Amino acid sequence: MVNLKNYNVVLKHFVLFLTFLFVVSCGQQKYYVTKVEGKEIGITDKNTEVANIENFIKPYRENIDKDLNAVLSNAPQTLDKSGEWQTPMGNFLADITLEKSNVVFQSREKKSIDICMMNHGGIRSIIPKGNVTARTAFEIMPFENSAYVVALKGEQILEMINYIITEKKPHPLAGLTFTIDKNNTAKAILVQGKPLENDKIYYVVTSDYLYNGGDNMLFFKKGVQSFDLNYKLRNIIIDYFKENKIIEAKSDIRITKE
Repeated sequence: MVNLKNYNVVLKHFVLFLTFLFVVSCGQQKYYVTKVEGKEIGITDKNTEVANIENFIKPYRENIDKDLNAVLSNAPQTLDKSGEWQTPMGNFLADITLEKSNVVFQSREKKSIDICMMNHGGIRSIIPKGNVTARTAFEIMPFENSAYVVALKGEQILEMINYIITEKKPHPLAGLTFTIDKNNTAKAILVQGKPLENDKIYYVVTSDYLYNGGDNMLFFKKGVQSFDLNYKLRNIIIDYFKENKIIEAKSDIRITKE
């Protein structure tokens, strides 16, 4: 007679042995990517899903276009970015940024902004002659940059001036004037019409991009205090358009060269 007890024990051990081998083999198995394939799936107007999506977003697009295309102001002449040390667009943007930011800053901090310094590369379009819309503002300033006010000592203002002279770009500037002499050095430096004082604190409005060292404007990092106005530069432009039916850019000279 077969001893079933012994047979069961042997069978049990055999199953455990097979299980152990399976686990070990799985643990040692490695997988490698040998080939990656892909194919282009065309999206056309004939595609039903695309048509459904288009129909869904159509009313939203139409409302946005309506807002963007609404006439807010008028430009008697084109304001462009051309110029050696200053430009019509640069003067315009620096002036309105200082003006609109100053209202917010005075309300919150009971202080006045002295200077506006922006970057020429941040201006992405012009203001063409004729009707001006909100879309114009988006074309000029497509970025989500906000206005920042930085408290700088007079010596940092001098660094700013030297940066402008070295860069040789018409960076938008307001509230600050100076002359570049034959030695490429600044003289007759005036802030709000008064001589620059090295130890005095001046409040400069700029963009958060430049405040964080953008375009290598590292002098902003030396500010003794900073204030985030939570006021987007694009909204500053739009607000100005809404409040002024005729756009005027000052043509006063801010930087002269001997």
